[in-house]
Amino acid sequence: MRTFISVSSVLALVAVAAPAAAQDAQDNAYHTHDDQDIVVTGAVQVSRKDVLSGVAVLSGEELTGSLRTSIGETLARTPGVTATSFGPGASRPVLRGLQGERVRLLTNGIGSIDVSNTSADHAPAVNPLLAHKIEVLRGPQSLQYGSAAIGGVVNVIDHRIPVEVPDEPLHLAALASYGSAADERSLAGSADVGLGGGWVLHADGSYARTGDLRIGGYTLTPALRAEALATSLLPHDPEIDFAGNAAVKDRLPNSAVRTWSAGTGLAYINDGGSIGVAYSHFDSRYGVPPRLATQDGQEQEEPVLHLKQDRLDARAEIITGGDWLDKIALRYAYGDYTHAEIDPSGVIGTRFLSTGQEGRLELTQAAKGGWKGGSGVQFVLRDFNVIGDEAYLPRNATSQVGFFTVQQLELGQFRLEAGLRYEQTRQTAKPVAAQPQFFSGQRSFDALSASVGGALDVAPGWKIGINLSQAERAPSAEELFANGPHHGTESYEVGNPLLRMERAKSAELVVRGSGDAFDLELSAYHSWFDNFIYEARSGAIVDGLPEYRISQANARLYGFEAQLDVTLARPGIWTIKADALADYVHATITGAGPAPRIPPLRVLGGVSAKSPNWDLRAEVERVTGQDRVAAFETATPGYTMVNAQVAFRPWGKERPLSFVVSANNLFDVTARRHASFLKDYAPLAGRDIRITARLEI
Repeated sequence: MRTFISVSSVLALVAVAAPAAAQDAQDNAYHTHDDQDIVVTGAVQVSRKDVLSGVAVLSGEELTGSLRTSIGETLARTPGVTATSFGPGASRPVLRGLQGERVRLLTNGIGSIDVSNTSADHAPAVNPLLAHKIEVLRGPQSLQYGSAAIGGVVNVIDHRIPVEVPDEPLHLAALASYGSAADERSLAGSADVGLGGGWVLHADGSYARTGDLRIGGYTLTPALRAEALATSLLPHDPEIDFAGNAAVKDRLPNSAVRTWSAGTGLAYINDGGSIGVAYSHFDSRYGVPPRLATQDGQEQEEPVLHLKQDRLDARAEIITGGDWLDKIALRYAYGDYTHAEIDPSGVIGTRFLSTGQEGRLELTQAAKGGWKGGSGVQFVLRDFNVIGDEAYLPRNATSQVGFFTVQQLELGQFRLEAGLRYEQTRQTAKPVAAQPQFFSGQRSFDALSASVGGALDVAPGWKIGINLSQAERAPSAEELFANGPHHGTESYEVGNPLLRMERAKSAELVVRGSGDAFDLELSAYHSWFDNFIYEARSGAIVDGLPEYRISQANARLYGFEAQLDVTLARPGIWTIKADALADYVHATITGAGPAPRIPPLRVLGGVSAKSPNWDLRAEVERVTGQDRVAAFETATPGYTMVNAQVAFRPWGKERPLSFVVSANNLFDVTARRHASFLKDYAPLAGRDIRITARLEI
């Protein structure tokens, strides 16, 4: 079956919804700050403190101070989140140690429709510079968005399709920033125009450019530097300067980025609902830091990737106000994505071509006493092809349809929640005759996931919740069909077309407490995986590249996230607070030992002082070393970073202008993230002074 739901059917449903359309409840008025207590990612909107798994929300000045050109680095200080850090141009979130196919990136509730899940060197077609809010869900709540979200969901919410009529004829928002570590310059802006009669026109654009990233020391680790120097003393390939590689420092080679985007949207809004469409273009050209050679026979390339995406979005809502059905919501997106991997001579070695569609139809029930819920259907279609001498995947197609429901029941101090999702996935490999190395054929999977949880108000301001779930994930086309050299990651990737369904049984305990002077959140989780799919280095060298093979085994993963915020004093107009967060994950694969690229324990503590016009903050982040490593994986030393930030609002907290000045990694330490494939070759940024201005009128 090529398609589950036709595009014409989707657009017809959008047209039917037009006469009655609605302000989306997920956003507040243009000139008010978002309520971080409301989580909109999911069929049923809930208070953040009622979600029975880990959740984080970034908006307002917290988002402004965290913004980077990539979504991974923007979220890297969020509890339970780190980043792949494949250079500044390609950094994707890692949630609870899981990445790639287990983390879904969404834009307004619909997938990013790119190929960033296929490899760490592929940048997401997601623009945090235009984000109004970013939500991160970890655990079973995220399964409403598909089995590929078994590790979690990151939803970037923007206003590209307007959700309400502005109070004034023209509403403008603009952001400008500069970061010293990479000479980063970025601009973003949007405009919303009320056309009358409930019609609103939106336009936005952004531009960001950086040089090579400044780092706090040498590019290579001490062990690799010693290896390169030893090779330089022996007979070796004269085309590679091994001693020169050992001496590279201060700047990360081939890490410059240039990204721009533009979009426009049109919506009709009235008291009964809303309907809108949008078009956007995303264009990014970025370098991939090289794996500098330290031994003879190693490849050493500096590819540049140039990605483009054209995307169409549609959204409609009908507020029915019925006794049983409160709202009907439809979302749909089509994306046409390409990227080219360009070698230093300017020749295109490989092209990645992907077209995709995704749609969701959600029915929200009317609240009946303490019972509320939502149900829906979702489909995903993708055609993907890799062209070139270095193609490591055959042409393939993915088709997926899922049905889900989430139900909640409140009985006084007790709250019960249950969810169920059935999903059918078909992966089809269609290699050409000249590609006999690839599997040819189709694999089909039927996944059933369920969760049940409860929360109890044990005392005023205190809540304890527990969630039990069983989730299933179908293997991706990349995990099934890969077989060849991938020079973007400088690896030889071998998939496994015989992979079975991945299953995880999980339990999560959540404790939340709040009072006049404190807020506490603690989440502890444990997952038991059957047929855990993982990519690990085999030790072999194929075509001058290290070989990575996809394998399966049982696995166990557990960890925690904790946050504490305490008010120390309130002198005059000031509020002085101390805060801390910690996160940790431990993962073991049966018969293989520690899972690869699992982040270590992190602890971050800060002190802040806030007033209507000023916010002052200083913090210390300690990331411990990681010596629980997989075969052929190196240990990663720990590091300590000191950061400071000042925010200034010249006209007060609710006025439209703010400035944020931050100093990150003040002592210029060399830091490496264990979750990164490039950690031994690409440290994080050194000292970085950032200035950001935001205006909204």
